[in-house]
Amino acid sequence: MLKSLTSMLKAISPIDGRYASKTRVLSPFFSEESLIYHRVVVEIEYFLALLDLPIPQFEDFPPEGASQLIELLETFDEDQALRVKEIESQTNHDVKAVEYYLKEEFEAMGLGPWKEFIHFGLTSQDINNTAMPLMIQSALKEVYTPQMESLIQSLNSLSAQWMNVPMLARTHGQPASPTTLGKELLVFVYRLREQIESCQKIPLAAKFGGATGNFNAHAVAYPDIDWPTFADTLLNERFGLKRSKVTTQIENYDHLAALFHNLARINTILIDFCRDMWTYISMEYFRQKVVPGEVGSSAMPHKVNPIDFENAEGNLGIANALYAHFAEKLPVSRLQRDLTDSTVSRNIGVPFAHTLIAMTSIQKGLQKVILNEEKIRADLEANWSVVAEAIQTILRREGYPEPYEALKALTRGRTAIDREAIRVFIDSLKVSKAVREELHRITPWTYTGVLPSQD
Repeated sequence: MLKSLTSMLKAISPIDGRYASKTRVLSPFFSEESLIYHRVVVEIEYFLALLDLPIPQFEDFPPEGASQLIELLETFDEDQALRVKEIESQTNHDVKAVEYYLKEEFEAMGLGPWKEFIHFGLTSQDINNTAMPLMIQSALKEVYTPQMESLIQSLNSLSAQWMNVPMLARTHGQPASPTTLGKELLVFVYRLREQIESCQKIPLAAKFGGATGNFNAHAVAYPDIDWPTFADTLLNERFGLKRSKVTTQIENYDHLAALFHNLARINTILIDFCRDMWTYISMEYFRQKVVPGEVGSSAMPHKVNPIDFENAEGNLGIANALYAHFAEKLPVSRLQRDLTDSTVSRNIGVPFAHTLIAMTSIQKGLQKVILNEEKIRADLEANWSVVAEAIQTILRREGYPEPYEALKALTRGRTAIDREAIRVFIDSLKVSKAVREELHRITPWTYTGVLPSQD
């Protein structure tokens, strides 16, 4: 316990310090060890794919060699990653260190005669630009999507629970036609689901074509092999990625930019939700459960602050700032290659971590809110002017002269429009008894329109 606290205290980033318990689940996908492992995966899978080609040097490759390489992947652990880092301390090149590590392993397995086919014809970006989308692909599948689906389900459940709770709406901050609390939550469920669906349609692309994307080294060594088709099969079928067919030395990053923009839109929806929840709490539509031992303010003992939604909003903002930078920077590279993408891409896990912190905080906040129906109903009761729209619409239907103007004269700018004022106004109208009774049935808590259905 003390050791973990010391580690937290010395961390530069809060995602590896204060919030480490929430973000640790992303370590298998975005850590340095993960990056090294995925580079090893790409190198070995590439080598195994070469075995299927008509390359004469592989004619006497031992049948058990492929199994040995697969076992190497399955048993890769921290010790192997540390060996790669040890080699990197000498090479000062991370991908070359992976290559040298694998050559050591080939020698140890008796596969030394074929070790020069490791990284054959490749550039480091063939490895990096394949490893990175594989890491993102796994993180999306194993962590991000399940967490987001859980959050959406929580919102959908509360939406169903509160679908028939009438609530005063506010447009421009002013009282407006009533809605229901559940419907307003369902807006966010709908928006999030649409953007998740959009996100899942964006392909994760990779590049595989040598130093300038043209298979120069491959073609000069084995001109009779169809290298573009080979690369298509490797990336599309073996890795489940989409090969970018025309590139420079690096992946074009356009699909990745689209993904980051999409993830930022999802976060923006969550920011909108957090601000609405913050406002509802400030309006006392929600109370918050008091957690024993927690302190809301160092000076004001009475306070129970909406800190979970505030924390989420802040972390979502950080994530979006990074997503925006990634989306704008990564697709831009001088001529056939510059190195600016390298240091940027190493931070791709950071906005995922801040987003995960935010989702965790939102879930915590949702578990603490307590519906205050008394306050919600009191606000409706104090704002009978919101039924003016309903009354003037029915009067329009009936052909009543200038109904909008009549209701405007009654309600606009006045703060004391109550049930009685509306009753007196309706009774003064020259309409049939049936229409008058219809108008009297309209109340702020029944004038909520057509509620959407839930999936």
